[in-house]
Amino acid sequence: MYPDRRGLLIGVLLCALVAGSWWLKLNVDSDQRLEQRPPHAPDYWVDRLSARTTDETGRVRRILSATVMRHYPDDDSTELEAPELLLLEPGKPPWRIRSENGWVSPDGELVLLRGEVTVEREAADGVLPLNLRTRDLRIQPQQEYAETEHAVRGESGPNWVESEGLQLWLRQPVRIKLLAQVRARYEVNP
Repeated sequence: MYPDRRGLLIGVLLCALVAGSWWLKLNVDSDQRLEQRPPHAPDYWVDRLSARTTDETGRVRRILSATVMRHYPDDDSTELEAPELLLLEPGKPPWRIRSENGWVSPDGELVLLRGEVTVEREAADGVLPLNLRTRDLRIQPQQEYAETEHAVRGESGPNWVESEGLQLWLRQPVRIKLLAQVRARYEVNP
C-alpha cells in the first residue's frame, strides 16, 4: 500500500504553502515593527531648571533657566518653557534674554527662542542701557551671537530704532547689524 504519487505531491505542496505563509508572516510583522518609530515624547523633564556654564577659570559665564525643560530621546533635542539666558562678563552688566519657549539642539550649539523675545542690558559706567524686542531669535551661545529676520524694536533711553531683521554680537566689542527697513530716532543733547 503505497500512497499514490498525486496525493504525495499535494501533501508536499500543502506543507510548502504552510511554511511559505509562516515565513512571509514573520517577515511582514518584523518590517512593520521596524517602520514604527517611537513617538516624540519626553524621556525626562526638569521643573525650575537652572544650568550654569563656566569658563576655563571656573567663572560662571552663562546661566540658562526655564520653568520646565523636556528632553526628547528620538532626536536628542530639548524644549524649554519660559527660558531665560544670562550672559555674564566681568565688570559689565549681564545680557538677559527671555522668551515664551525655546528649543536646544542636541549638541547645545544652537538655541531657538520662540515667540516674544526680549534682550536687555542695564546701564553701567560706559555702557548704555539697551532693550530689544523681537520674535523667534536664534542664538549660538558659544559664539555669543544672535539673529532674527523678524521685526525688531530697540530702545536706549529716549532713543529708539526699528528694523526688519537683526544680527547681534554680544561679546566685546558689542555690535548690532540692522538688516532692512531701518527707522530710528536719536536725541542729541547740546
